[in-house]
Amino acid sequence: MGIVKEFKEFAVKGNVLDMAIGVVIGGAFGKIVSSLVGDIIMPLVSVITGGINFTHWKFVLHEAVTDGGKVITPEVAVNYGIFIQVIVDFIIISLSIFFVIKAINAFRKKQAEVPAPPAEPAEDTLLLREIRDLLKK
Repeated sequence: MGIVKEFKEFAVKGNVLDMAIGVVIGGAFGKIVSSLVGDIIMPLVSVITGGINFTHWKFVLHEAVTDGGKVITPEVAVNYGIFIQVIVDFIIISLSIFFVIKAINAFRKKQAEVPAPPAEPAEDTLLLREIRDLLKK
């Protein structure tokens, strides 16, 4: 029974929950960036480079063997175009994270620079000021 209690304490700690939330959000962010790369950036790169699609680039080591449209032995190839695509994904994800962290740090710095509003004077100080103002009259 001690192991169950110990695991429960471990699993409920804030750090573990924060990490789990970060992993889930990171996975969703990765899908967004992959879509950005695959659906927006790479088609633009393809137009700029004259219709080149990196994912189709490969070095065929052994051609596929077919018999009447049926594949007997599949093609053996080094798909270096897919590798290039993954590198582009990584660079864009890295840049995205860099800019998000940079924006968060700038926001935190700006918040730290804003001076706190002056504290309200204590009640006895306010009362003494009222007495002073009444004596002046």
